[in-house]
This record gives sequence, structure tokens and C-alpha cells, in this order.
Amino acid sequence: MIKELLKTALSSLFSNKTRSFLTMLGIIIGVFAVVTLISIGQGIQNFVTSRFSNLGSNLIFVAPGKLDLRGDPGANYLTNKLDEKHFKLIETYSSDYIKYLTPMMEIGKNLSFKNKTYYSVVQATNEEGNLAYNIELVSGKYFEKSDVTTRNKVVVIGSEIAKEFFSNQEALGNNIKIDDKVFTVIGVAKEKGGQLDSRVYIPYTTAKRLFNIERFSALVMQAKSPDLVDSGIKSVENALLRDLDDTDFTVLSQKEILDSFTSILANITIGIGAIAAISLLVGGIGIMNIMLVTVTERTREIGLRKAVGATPNNIALQFMVEATSLSVLGGVIGLTLGILVAFIIKTYFGFEAEVPLWSVILAFSFSFGVGVIFGTYPAIKASQKDPIEALRYE
Repeated sequence: MIKELLKTALSSLFSNKTRSFLTMLGIIIGVFAVVTLISIGQGIQNFVTSRFSNLGSNLIFVAPGKLDLRGDPGANYLTNKLDEKHFKLIETYSSDYIKYLTPMMEIGKNLSFKNKTYYSVVQATNEEGNLAYNIELVSGKYFEKSDVTTRNKVVVIGSEIAKEFFSNQEALGNNIKIDDKVFTVIGVAKEKGGQLDSRVYIPYTTAKRLFNIERFSALVMQAKSPDLVDSGIKSVENALLRDLDDTDFTVLSQKEILDSFTSILANITIGIGAIAAISLLVGGIGIMNIMLVTVTERTREIGLRKAVGATPNNIALQFMVEATSLSVLGGVIGLTLGILVAFIIKTYFGFEAEVPLWSVILAFSFSFGVGVIFGTYPAIKASQKDPIEALRYE
């Protein structure tokens, strides 16, 4: 019986191809929008996760103030108290848990070489900055402790800057300017992807002297092993409490920061997907409207079916299957288009868009649900028609 109902439903739909397509259009657009937006949101999550992985592993961060990742992180820097003294406290009291430790300062500066300029983030660290952040070099070396102690004007440049300034020549040994200060290039970092490739690295002592920076943007360290991350956080907190109040700093693991970003992005993705799903409601109303028209057009057919033995349930089920088929078919087309767009974005634009399995299930569920919900009233109306009156209908 189900097979016959499906055959009849599809036959009815394909006999009015243009009307069926226009009716499905709302569902197609709705499912396409939901799937595409979810895939882009998933791509952003993948991007953030991969970039955090590129930073290194087992990282622990000390940020100024009581940091709220959902609030304004910049507000905490107005009362920033992190300085050399706190670096020494961690170095002294948390060495059992910490493998690498570096202060970190970040400032936006203009770089220049000959007639070329480039705006970059200057990241100032100590001699362990490359080890904590897993910065690999393709040529040259990272600055050493002696460079930090003597405040040398040396710089390690990202791969993007090397391409911009030194595409046809060796970068090492050349001088570039950071604002109006001359620095000697001693190393070129390996490509990591994203904005990490457009950074430059200088000794933090040099940054303090030349750019008049007093406070650290953060303190960054790498735990000796994954098992020691939690213990390391406790140890660092206790060390800093020797000089600071607990509202003056926040200690976070790499995993905590990533989980917070992932949670925020997931909520945004769901919210955007829910807004796009409104078009499915519009599509459902379109299906109900066309099914009511169909019921009116096929009044004599309904009367004839009832006259030869079809029950009201048979009639209702027939129109319900037609409405659901219309909705599900539109959902399949929309889903296919969404997957195709995600593939194009990933292949040709290098963005890690991905259609998760749950979004496919959600698209089918919505399509089926819309067909059932908005096909119910027309189906009931068709089943309640009097066969005698229906046969007389002109």
C-alpha cells in the first residue's frame, strides 16, 4: 500500500513539475541556508582548533585581570600588573611543572624594507618563546639569552613577511624597520597558516626599551606533560598570589580557552541556523497552500476513490504522503546544494567548511516534519469530503 501511495504521490508531483518546483523552493532555500551556514560555522570551529594546535601543546596562559572570555578582554589591560617580578615568581616556585616559560607582549607596528611596508603584530618573548609556541624555523635561528640580556635589535620574521619583503633574495642579515627602529633579520619562521605567518618576534627586553612598554600582555608557559597541566595551573596561581590578589590575574589552560571559543562558536552557529530555519516555515506554508488547492482540484477524484471503497484514512494518507514527498524532495535538493557549496568553499577557497552528520539528519528531520505538519490539514480536509457531493463537483 505504501509503495502504491508513493507511486501515486510522485506521479501527481511530476505531472505538475513547475508548480511542484515552485512549492518546493521555500524548502530548498531553507535547507540550503541552514546546511550552508552550519558548514561555515563548523569551518570556523575547525580553523580555530587547528590554529590553537599550531601554537603548541600543554600551554598555560596568565592573563591580566579576572578574564571573562565572553566579555571585553581589553578592559583588563587597563589595570594590568604583570611584570618581571611575576615572571620570576613562576620561574622560582613552579619549575617542577613548567618546561618553558616566556613573557609575552603584543603590539601592532608598521614594518618596512626599502620601499615596501607591511602592518604586522610584533610579538616580544624571551629565548624560550619559540619552544613554548612551537615556532619552527626554515632558516637562521631564534634569538638567544644573550640577545635578551643585551637588548639586541634582532628579529625573526614570519613566512608571509619573508615572501613580501625578500621574495627574490635571502632574508637573513638584512635590516628591516619596525616603525623607525632598525632590526637585523636572524631567522625566518616556518609557515603555520593564518595570521601566525604575518608576525615578527623580537626580544621582550628590546621591546620594553624601544617601544616604552612596561607590562606584559601575558605570561606563557608549557607544562612538562599533559598530566601536569592542572597541577601547573594551581602552582602558578599560588606563586602569583604571593604578590597579587586573585582578581589581578587569570590562569587558563590552552584547552579551557579552546573549549570556551568552541562553545561560543557552536552557539552562534546554532543561532544562525535557527534564523535560517524560518524560511522552512515559509516553505511549509507554501506546501499547505498548494495542497489545499490540489484538494479542491481533485474533488471529483476523491469522490470516485471513495465510491470504489477508499476510506477517509486512505484519502488522508494519500495527501499526507504527497505533502511529505514534496517537502522531503525539496530537502534533498537543498541538502545537495549545501554540501556542494561547502565542497567548493573547501576546495577553491581553502576554508575548512564541513557539513557535519548531525546537520544532515537535522535537514531530513525538518523536511519530513514540515511535510507532516503542514500536510495534515489539507489531508484531513480531503478525507472529510462527502463522496456524493464530490462526484457532483464541477
